[in-house]
Amino acid sequence: MSALEWFAHKSLGGGIYWIQERFYESGNRANIWLVRGSQRDVVIDTGLGLRSLPDYLQLAGLLGPQEEEEEGEQEPPGGGGGRPRPLLAVATHVHFDHAGGLHQFGEVAVHSAEAAALRRGDNYEAVTWLSDREVVRPPSPGWSARQFRVRPVQPTHVLQEGDVISLGDRQLTVMHMPGHSRGSICLHDRERKILFSGDVVYDGSMIDWLPYSRISDYVGTCQRLIELVNRGLVEKVLPGHFNTFGAERLYRLASNYISNAGVCHKVSTCAMRSLASLALRATNSRTTS
Repeated sequence: MSALEWFAHKSLGGGIYWIQERFYESGNRANIWLVRGSQRDVVIDTGLGLRSLPDYLQLAGLLGPQEEEEEGEQEPPGGGGGRPRPLLAVATHVHFDHAGGLHQFGEVAVHSAEAAALRRGDNYEAVTWLSDREVVRPPSPGWSARQFRVRPVQPTHVLQEGDVISLGDRQLTVMHMPGHSRGSICLHDRERKILFSGDVVYDGSMIDWLPYSRISDYVGTCQRLIELVNRGLVEKVLPGHFNTFGAERLYRLASNYISNAGVCHKVSTCAMRSLASLALRATNSRTTS
């Protein structure tokens, strides 16, 4: 199967594209975001990596030359000469559904808290848990989920809170938002009031029972999300899963998490984390044996 078949995209306008893996039918299917700038393009999360995402971006005409004017563009150009803009892949965190394709890119950025896990290809921390039934069309003959691993990647950019990724005409500020994982980040386009939230928040239940999840961190993260809304700094959230949403929904999701993070929640989460840890260790042991 070619990369053009495996992926599909939709333009949201303003140089932002929403990309998904068509034949990975699972609640774990991550949103992939392409953000185009005047001097640099950024891919936020990369999916499983079963087909070449860079090839798709090129073949679909989503990577224009450096001289091209981006302002107000709604559809990708049909081609054109010029030197391609640099392309940076940013992982909002190293979980398998977001980081599986990082090895396909020459420039890779991840938060410092998860850089070591990415370097060693730690599929326990990457929560690598993929089944054959979720991949409804195998990407290649003989493929099976048992073979799937997040490959080791040497990040070229190790991110910290407050770092700014400049695209030329657009600036993305790194916000370290742990809780779901220890290195989870959001990218904030303050000028346009857009938040690329990864798995920090999406329109569904927040998962805080995986290895390296931490409820107390998540509460602090949700307090920061509420502050962003209260200060009028976010109007649109582009999450790691499911559909986009606005500030009101962001406020409600963050507030509900804080309200529910009591003793009973902590006890049930501890039990879930233990079960998940055992299952992941067993799965990764079978994969490597």
